[in-house]
Amino acid sequence: MSAFGKKGNAGGLKPGGRPAFGVARPMKGAGGNPAPGARGGEQFPPIPNEDTKPAAVPSPAPSRPTSSADAIDRLNERMTSVNTGESEVGGFEASVHKIKEQVLPRLLERVDPEAAATLSKEELSEEFRPIIMEVLAELKVTLNRREQFALEKVLIDELLGFGPLEELLNDPDVSDIMVNGPDQTYIEKKGKLQLAPIRFRDEQHLFQIAQRIVNQVGRRVDQTTPLADARLKDGSRVNVIVPPLSLRGTAISIRKFSEKPITLDMLRDFGSMSDKMCTALKIAGACRMNIVISGGTGSGKTTMLNALSKMIDPGERVLTIEDAAELRLQQPHWLPLETRPPNLEGQGAITIGDLVKNALRMRPDRIILGEIRGAECFDLLAAMNTGHDGSMCTLHANSPRECLGRMENMILMGDIKIPKEAISRQIAESVDLIVQVKRLRDGSRRTTNITEVIGMEGDVIVTQELFKFEYLDESEDGKILGEFRSSGLRPYTLEKARQFGFDQAYLEACL
Repeated sequence: MSAFGKKGNAGGLKPGGRPAFGVARPMKGAGGNPAPGARGGEQFPPIPNEDTKPAAVPSPAPSRPTSSADAIDRLNERMTSVNTGESEVGGFEASVHKIKEQVLPRLLERVDPEAAATLSKEELSEEFRPIIMEVLAELKVTLNRREQFALEKVLIDELLGFGPLEELLNDPDVSDIMVNGPDQTYIEKKGKLQLAPIRFRDEQHLFQIAQRIVNQVGRRVDQTTPLADARLKDGSRVNVIVPPLSLRGTAISIRKFSEKPITLDMLRDFGSMSDKMCTALKIAGACRMNIVISGGTGSGKTTMLNALSKMIDPGERVLTIEDAAELRLQQPHWLPLETRPPNLEGQGAITIGDLVKNALRMRPDRIILGEIRGAECFDLLAAMNTGHDGSMCTLHANSPRECLGRMENMILMGDIKIPKEAISRQIAESVDLIVQVKRLRDGSRRTTNITEVIGMEGDVIVTQELFKFEYLDESEDGKILGEFRSSGLRPYTLEKARQFGFDQAYLEACL
């Protein structure tokens, strides 16, 4: 079909610039040599391409003692550094974007975007090619083959994709994209933040792309609903906040997830855990232990949950419940559920608690919550205690002990009128393991604790640590050096492992 008709005009991109941007060096730890066997960490997301194998964990470089004067000098250097943080587009990209500004208005006069939206990108490229050449001839602009293909891609991304974001979304090394208004975009590569060489034409251009993202999943964002959670087709998580709440213009935060499934073995190879910890978590996932994954923002909680899901028996029925569906379970019998925000009248909201109650009537073997933030924690504990062993969830906490405290507080946030001691006892009887993950300051992500919940002693929940990551020192290039240590204690959950025939392997991994 033809996509050509008459349509209106579009604006232009304003060029801009920024000074050179540098990443501050991390603080150095106290002097001393690392213990033998200490391993430097490698960030586990993003996953390498399928044709490349995970790189072996490098041996730690020798550390060097630092004086307090050096540390003060670094502090002064950081205090006096000036970075405006404005993205700049330079070189070949700048020339292509400059030509795009001239071509796009004339192209829109010849193309009906609504009709063009019904075509695939390949079909649209074929339709666009002669028209682009016609417009370039009118403008008396001559392009080589490379510039012509780049211009076609930029124009198609503008009409059908997410504009300047398409380049970052297609980069496998980028794990996070943070747009702070039309002139500033940061990305995370290998655990480090850096400015991205992209700009949007203006605030209206950025706002249109934000609306295009959230409209794909039936959400809306405008001045009356200035907050929105959404997801991309590949499962990447998106958060959008617009003025008047965002004072620098529309802000878009995208957490990308790899298309290649992540396994516990891959996390081990990336240095996130030791071989024994990997074995223990495999057994815990296979033996239907109730697991809570705790950690800070961006620490790898969802990645760990996806990896643990690989150990679920393919014959089990698994239900996942999330605010914005981002879990990518690796099981055949998996049904994802998603909450619904209220409408303009404030009616029709479906919460995580509502979905948990409904899930109990859907004959699940396991219930997995992407993240718990409130009173739905009590519904999950009830599910763990009513024949749904092997249920899992994630929550924000800095340590296993804080994790238990947060679960108590979240239940108390609801309207449930039961004493705190009863809540603590319910948690102690329901949760088997707490897996603590952390993003260290060098960008690496580690599994820092694997802790068992044993029971109650008085009104206190008793825990037992099976594994712990011990910080040792820091290498010359800023890598954190440490060691994964086993406590050597007999696991309290050994009886569950015995029911599945993994008791001996579980005991050997923990000792």
